[in-house]
Amino acid sequence: MKYDKLVRDRIPQIIKDSGSSLITHIASDDEYQKKLKRKLQEEINEFFEDSNIEELADILEVIYALCDLYKIDKNKLEQTRKKKAKERGCFRDKIILEETKSRH
Repeated sequence: MKYDKLVRDRIPQIIKDSGSSLITHIASDDEYQKKLKRKLQEEINEFFEDSNIEELADILEVIYALCDLYKIDKNKLEQTRKKKAKERGCFRDKIILEETKSRH
């Protein structure tokens, strides 16, 4: 079966331990960036299909990998999230914006 997708670091060994053979390669920086973004979309789609803690954890793992790739400190990411929450709010109040109208 062909995959051509980014997998977690221990997956090749898990596959070998199950008795299967596999072919892998180490991505170039450019390929890694593209595959990581694709992996984020894949994980988001999986969360849409089955909204559980495992799928949410997978999304977070990809976000952490993106932080490493783009040299974004995870604490800085959390600080930025908190700052935006303070300035613009969160999503707790379940507000749906239906329409705006210009005052002119």
